[in-house]
Amino acid sequence: MTTEVTTNHDRDIGHSSSSLDAAGSFNGKGILDCVHCGLCLPTCPTYLTTGIEMASPRGRIYMMRAVEEGQGGISAVFVKHLDQCLGCLACQPACPSGVPYGRLLESARAEIERKFERRAGDRFWRRMILSLFPHPGRMGPVLSALYWYQRLGLSRVLRASGVLALVSPRLAQMEALLPPVPSPAARRPLPEFTPAVGRGVGRVGFLTGCLQRSLLPGINQATVRVLAAAGYEVVTPQEQGCCGALHLHAGDRETARGLARNMIEVFERAQVSTVVVNAAGCGAAMKEYEHLFQDDPAWRRRAEAFSAGVRDVSEVLADRSWNGTLRQVPLTVTYHEACHLAHAQGIRKEPRSVLRQIPGLTLVELPESDLCCGSAGTYNLLQTEMAGRILRRKVERIRETGATHVAIGNIGCLLQITLGLRQAKVPVRAVHPVELLDWALHGMPADVKRET
Repeated sequence: MTTEVTTNHDRDIGHSSSSLDAAGSFNGKGILDCVHCGLCLPTCPTYLTTGIEMASPRGRIYMMRAVEEGQGGISAVFVKHLDQCLGCLACQPACPSGVPYGRLLESARAEIERKFERRAGDRFWRRMILSLFPHPGRMGPVLSALYWYQRLGLSRVLRASGVLALVSPRLAQMEALLPPVPSPAARRPLPEFTPAVGRGVGRVGFLTGCLQRSLLPGINQATVRVLAAAGYEVVTPQEQGCCGALHLHAGDRETARGLARNMIEVFERAQVSTVVVNAAGCGAAMKEYEHLFQDDPAWRRRAEAFSAGVRDVSEVLADRSWNGTLRQVPLTVTYHEACHLAHAQGIRKEPRSVLRQIPGLTLVELPESDLCCGSAGTYNLLQTEMAGRILRRKVERIRETGATHVAIGNIGCLLQITLGLRQAKVPVRAVHPVELLDWALHGMPADVKRET
């Protein structure tokens, strides 16, 4: 049941002299366009989970406006409810007034990071995640250690003991999300250039991502094979880094801008007009570079040109005709819509089109397919309890489909849902849609064949 916010600002938001300045962009078209109609409420995972008004987009906008108008300050309660937002953007398509909630959220979080002093534990985890995960060079030694940690059976012992959960729920969640770490050989970088197979149709750049290149390199390898089979020359610059999505969502806009500048320069040097992305969160961030540089005339045009060429891999492959070259993949598959693919980029039909091209594959629709799984970048590491509650709902919907596989176009969702399926003992395997297409082109893996 919806509960209207009737409490005073002193109690619910807290007074202080810190109200959002011009950098927060909480004025005119945006925050004032919210008419508090409530149509966003049924789309919001945290509201559906808690039933609390301040855990909804409408409630959060109410608090943002109070801060912007000087009626409230950036208090612990304000920060709590902004932190608990997944940033899934499901509210944006539902909003009849076109409120740019995602940009308001990013601005609010940037202001929080400038003016709010977090507890020491929160500061540690945030800094650790942002100083490690987006940096493949730093992750290399960590992954080598984790590889042997798993190979020697220490992971099984620790998970069974429950010690990590007692020490730190966040550390336990991080360890639980860890997939089998690939061997050093499997983590080798992709070739800088992959030629097209047969008649060429174009040349594209490819984003390898930060964690995906090391944790789930098979997805990137499959993507390059499929693009090459579709007739594309694929350029994979070795010097590419992080796209800045994690920093942007965490409120660190300056670091995000620095990473975005590097990304633009790298692909400009590669001389490609199209950059293919197979991770929804990265693609959504890269398509918003123009907004990131809206106050920087020197970079705005370059960012606009770059963003115009960013394409999710499903956009590139959706209309590809394979002329009977695809093999049978006799699996029952359901499809989870990653938030930053469906809501942020408006890409819904293309991944389904890719899956429907595959002979023998039965695609069954997933109830609440576009409801967030609780991953949301680093959300499941920082808001572990809420993320777990949201995840359980998603896993139950997947169970109801009777599918053997769930296709997911984002690494964070894939890791999160894999964890939920394992915890609930649901015998469903999570895969990227491009992996299924790769199986149709080059054959199914032996372990999948055995399952069928």
